[in-house]
Amino acid sequence: MISVNDFRTGLTIELEGQAYQVVEFQHVKPGKGAAFVRAKLKNVKTGSVVEKTFRAGEKVPKAHLDRREMQYLYNDGEGYICMDNQTYDQISVSAEAIGDGVKWLLENMNIQVLFFQGNIIGVELPNFVELEVVETEPGIKGDTATGATKNATLETGAVVQVPLFVEKGDKVKIDTRTGEYLERV
Repeated sequence: MISVNDFRTGLTIELEGQAYQVVEFQHVKPGKGAAFVRAKLKNVKTGSVVEKTFRAGEKVPKAHLDRREMQYLYNDGEGYICMDNQTYDQISVSAEAIGDGVKWLLENMNIQVLFFQGNIIGVELPNFVELEVVETEPGIKGDTATGATKNATLETGAVVQVPLFVEKGDKVKIDTRTGEYLERV
């Protein structure tokens, strides 16, 4: 059990048999009456966000998520096949569980697969990935004073904004949380 006073962003709690992640929270101490905590909670399975108010000091059960490091192998058309690094068991992870992270997945990449009560509820990708640029228009020499960017298609099919000096064949570092270009490697 965890007190709502100890809420922090990213904490996973259990409510009504479902796992919820704290997206936002606010401690409110009105001039009259008891203090309370207002929180935005994201259902880890469905992705829906609900707003809930708790009395200050109220206890809620902490959700026990099982994180397993797995290696992404390939997409078989129905799901993404991952292998457990310890038991070598292969499982299929749905595109819904991976979410937007699908566009950063490379074969043989290590990822964290999250389980809640034996069911896959999500996937955590590495914060940064290095991907090769497979298509981009040539940059115009001398047009760098404005900090201009151009579209670049990466080896996974994702399209990101990159500086004009990035060329086809370059490797670039991408932040998987925001989808932003960080640097050329």
